[in-house]
Amino acid sequence: MTIAVGLLLGAGLVLALSPWLWPVMRRHDPHRTGPLEGIRTRLRQAGLGRVPVGVFIVVSVLLGVVVLAVASVVVPVLAIAVVAGIVAALLPFAALGGRARARQRLLRAAWPDLVDHLVSGLRSGLPLAESVGGLAMVGAPETREAFRLFEREVQATGAVSPALDALKERLCDPVADRIVETLRMAREVGGTELPSVLRNLAASLRADLAVRAEAEARQSWVLNAARLGVVAPWLVLVLLASRPEAASAYNSPLGMLVLGIGVVVTVIAYRLMVALGRLPDERRWFA
Repeated sequence: MTIAVGLLLGAGLVLALSPWLWPVMRRHDPHRTGPLEGIRTRLRQAGLGRVPVGVFIVVSVLLGVVVLAVASVVVPVLAIAVVAGIVAALLPFAALGGRARARQRLLRAAWPDLVDHLVSGLRSGLPLAESVGGLAMVGAPETREAFRLFEREVQATGAVSPALDALKERLCDPVADRIVETLRMAREVGGTELPSVLRNLAASLRADLAVRAEAEARQSWVLNAARLGVVAPWLVLVLLASRPEAASAYNSPLGMLVLGIGVVVTVIAYRLMVALGRLPDERRWFA
């Protein structure tokens, strides 16, 4: 019996460590991307697709270095200056994520009306390409440029499928992916059910929008509490560090260790609070 338990325990440990011991055996995830591609996708989602990733990273690093230099002069505690520099370097990423989420909320609210306009164009007898291109005149300003470029590409080349692919990349939105793939299938396969499918999709989007808005309103206090809980202790720490005896204590090895532990605990607690208070984003399955 003891041997059997030992064998089961060993097998369990081997299975638990197998992803790290034999990484080639991991299943390939087509949605897993590198950090640079993730930043590029985030820039497109924020409507900044023309900004190079290298420029964004260089600006973030320079901002962190400048804040580090200024903080080291203002606050005579090296650990606090380093933390300030790291936070400043991460601020552009946080601002980019906030802009991307705000743009996705605007797009999510605009899609039901856009689908209704698309259905009206199809029911009036317009070709699919002209119906999609006509969306450049209606809807949110964030979508008009993408549909305008789609219309120009179709007029210039006459190829609808590559223009639909470019439209998906410009919008960089999961709802847009679903609509574009529905239009592509209707164009390639044919049929008369496209208006009813789009109407059902618009109704589903409106229901999802209402549920998501109610959940975000109820969970917004969690995010606000997380931000307040992160900022308040460090503001008190900066005030304390203005005293010479406190600054000398924090510059000691033990003081730096305490500040390092505080940074780790703050980051973990903030990430947990954000994960609890933020609704999951829909993935781009048709990207």
